[in-house]
Amino acid sequence: MRFSTAENDAALAGAVADLLAKEAGPEEIRAGWPGGRGERVDAVWRKLAGVGVACTLVPESDDGLGLDENALPPLLTELGRSGLPVPAAETVAVGAPLLAAAGAPQLAGVLSGDLLLTASADAGAPVPFGTRADLFVLRTGEQLRLYGRDEVDAEPVGSADGSRALARVTAPPGGGLLLAEGPDAVAAAWRHGVLGTAALLVGLGERMVELTVAYVAERHQFGVPVGSFQAVKHALADAELAVRFARPAVMAAGWAQAAGDPGAAVRTSMAKVLASDAARLAARTAIQCHGAIGYTTEYDLHLYAKRAWALAAAWGGPSDHRELIARELDLTRVGRA
Repeated sequence: MRFSTAENDAALAGAVADLLAKEAGPEEIRAGWPGGRGERVDAVWRKLAGVGVACTLVPESDDGLGLDENALPPLLTELGRSGLPVPAAETVAVGAPLLAAAGAPQLAGVLSGDLLLTASADAGAPVPFGTRADLFVLRTGEQLRLYGRDEVDAEPVGSADGSRALARVTAPPGGGLLLAEGPDAVAAAWRHGVLGTAALLVGLGERMVELTVAYVAERHQFGVPVGSFQAVKHALADAELAVRFARPAVMAAGWAQAAGDPGAAVRTSMAKVLASDAARLAARTAIQCHGAIGYTTEYDLHLYAKRAWALAAAWGGPSDHRELIARELDLTRVGRA
């Protein structure tokens, strides 16, 4: 099976890449960390909303772009490459289409970027951007409901990536606005979040490999570039290969969801496993190849590495999704005779 990016999907991703290259540097990423100027991040998010990011999966009848899940991998890969600390998967892949389907009056503010929306389909788990969001899509039993900040209690939770602004959020049962209900609706929202996060991880992996290749080409030891050493070349080749293998798996998951393929759950979990493993390998390799400077918080690499570590565990870690794949394929553990 061959996958390629449709013209409309590629155009959106290209416009986002151009904007991020101009507006989202390391300074904007650091602004999202505790003590930073979060308004700088919010300003970039509103500009992204202006080119249609938040309304990617929203129907045209609701002022959206009317694209399907095939658009998510190229778009969110670019957002991942930037490292910008925004609820991209939570808004673009999960929250905005749910608000549109339910006719929620808050949709216009989300699409403009004036209202920050986050989402979690895992009841009880820390909610990304829970300390910053204006709106929350939360799971309560087999329902997904929309809450405003004044309707919830948010207790900050620590994270390797401080810009994730995690919080343990509690909401009153039966409160908020019902967006969707039933196990199928909850599962679909969950798969959207997993797909979006996998695409972000691919972008982060690509970015860390690129940063490291550039560094080892400039850094010299014994009179030659560090990148000429065989051990460095092999390590980076392994990381690059892992990221390249993950990318088509994420595209396949997007296609499966858009097509309503019966294997969408398995393909989505496979994408998350490969993307998580690839991003973590890229982070580890990048730090090793950078040497001591790679371990310092002042160096930009750690902004991407810590985000990769956090996202690898978000929306189900690799072990969770391996178990899901095993269940979906009806695999059993073979015991010893």
